[in-house]
Amino acid sequence: MGAGIVEAKVNDLTFTAATVNGSGSQSANLVLTRAVFSMGIPVAPKNVFPSNIEGLPTWYHLRVSPEGYQCRQGENPDVLVALNPSTWAADLRSLQPGGAVFYEEAYSTLDARSDVEYFPVPFSKLAKSRIQSDALRKQLTNLIYVGLVAGLLEIPYAALEQGIQHQFQTKPKAWQANLDAVQVGIDYWNEHFAGRQIAHKLEAMSGKTDGLVLLDGNQAAALGCVMGGCTVAAWYPITPSSSLCENLITYSDRFRVDPETGEKRIAVVQAEDELAALGMAIGAGWAGARAMTSTSGPGISLMAEFTGLAYYVEIPVVIFDIQRAGPSTGLPTRTAQGDVAFAYSLSHGDTRHLLLLPANVEECYEMAQTAFDLADRFQTPVFVLSDLDLGMNLWMTPKLQYPQRPFDRGKVLSKEDLERSADWGRYRDVDGDGIAYRTLPGTDHPLAGYFTRGSGHDGNARYSENPEVYAGNLDRLVRKFESARKVLPAPEIDLVGSKIGVIAYGSTDHAVVEARHLLRARGMEVDYMRLRALPASPELSGFVEAHDRVYVVEQNRDGQVYDILRLEVPTDLAGRLRSIRHYDGQPIPAEAVTRPLLELEAVPV
Repeated sequence: MGAGIVEAKVNDLTFTAATVNGSGSQSANLVLTRAVFSMGIPVAPKNVFPSNIEGLPTWYHLRVSPEGYQCRQGENPDVLVALNPSTWAADLRSLQPGGAVFYEEAYSTLDARSDVEYFPVPFSKLAKSRIQSDALRKQLTNLIYVGLVAGLLEIPYAALEQGIQHQFQTKPKAWQANLDAVQVGIDYWNEHFAGRQIAHKLEAMSGKTDGLVLLDGNQAAALGCVMGGCTVAAWYPITPSSSLCENLITYSDRFRVDPETGEKRIAVVQAEDELAALGMAIGAGWAGARAMTSTSGPGISLMAEFTGLAYYVEIPVVIFDIQRAGPSTGLPTRTAQGDVAFAYSLSHGDTRHLLLLPANVEECYEMAQTAFDLADRFQTPVFVLSDLDLGMNLWMTPKLQYPQRPFDRGKVLSKEDLERSADWGRYRDVDGDGIAYRTLPGTDHPLAGYFTRGSGHDGNARYSENPEVYAGNLDRLVRKFESARKVLPAPEIDLVGSKIGVIAYGSTDHAVVEARHLLRARGMEVDYMRLRALPASPELSGFVEAHDRVYVVEQNRDGQVYDILRLEVPTDLAGRLRSIRHYDGQPIPAEAVTRPLLELEAVPV
């Protein structure tokens, strides 16, 4: 059985490993990813894993493209490693015609296809005969398929070495055992399959990955917290945000320790639940610390009341929401952008929050720092909305730069400031921007103290149920919100002169970038605005006004940002907005943008 070979596509394929969760396959997949990346070839890995600890199916998709596309291409691989008997038949059906499949030779091939190349391998027997360590055999078995794929795609041994050394950089004693397992696969390829080819191959290239590294968004956000001056982090573990605070702990142990005394310069507390975590962070923010918490949708639900408290009494705090598919438990290991509308007005009553919307790893790092500045400057909760795809998958990114700008602590009065002014009130708007001045606990001046209360209060922080005072305070908070609109990260706009526009945000950006290239090949051009924050900047209305139709692309069922933007533009422009939605829990592919656009705009195929 085999497929006829045509001229090979170079550096343009998707690899999928179909395995069982808890088998140790992730290390093997990352070794393969880094080996390909070390050849100068752009990669875009996506890990699809179940929400249990062990035993259910998991898939790892590695996209390779000479253009460096970073969004998901789909679940139809060109090269498949099938090591899960429960999904074997479906995985085989998913393989692209002309593709190759490595599989356990004991699997049935009654439903064999004639348009793919088969490579049966006795993985279990090889592992028992060639891997001596009983304790490591299960994990090292996966490295065998790394060697087999390397043989098929002609990945140099030096690249495999580099991948292993990076993956196990903290465990150099494990290098040789992993290299030996890879060699088992290489030897088996040479002995049984040497000379066989498929319609895809890899070749080293230059110019596409220069200066780039592989990093995930949660790692970058954690490092951004360190660089942003975070001194208190309170959190409760929840997928997919846990690795953010775990990485923060790791980085803090290296970079936030007094070199002379060994004293830690940050407090990281694992609370009993998400509500307590936010309460701790708010308390630290009130005391003058730069404080944060990280969570996902279910945690955001629990944080509603405390978020409203921080908004109303005006305490800075940063909340990272690494979004996953909901509602309820939903799909805890799948991605989505379903928390935007909820986070935007979280809590009861009239609340409005500042949202940052990073689209890539570099922005996860930079916006983490920006969030602390904004929280201090506007004395309010600031949300950073990432998602599972951006937070937990590796992405190619430029090396992160050391920050150059000083911290913005906002309107904080010192003892000297108070001595120069005998008249001060905690919630007075003296500058017209809605932002009042504050003091920090411990300021040695008789005017520094005030009572922080979540009930009605006047400009001097005194209890009040006066209707005019209450309404005036809410109006001031709106002025503060509107002041923030002008200083939040501005959208990125790319105009090509089309009367059709697209708006997207967050990780959806990568699908739109590729979709624009594909649409151009069909003769269709679209202008593009990428939102980087809410509330939207003044440029939004101008962008909508300049186009006949504007499509808002996002990863949720209800078109949440589409609804928000219709309220943010003048009424006569709202009708120009349209909604394109993707919400199956998988990262959005370019096709989910191109297909509806071509259909809705009736572009001939």
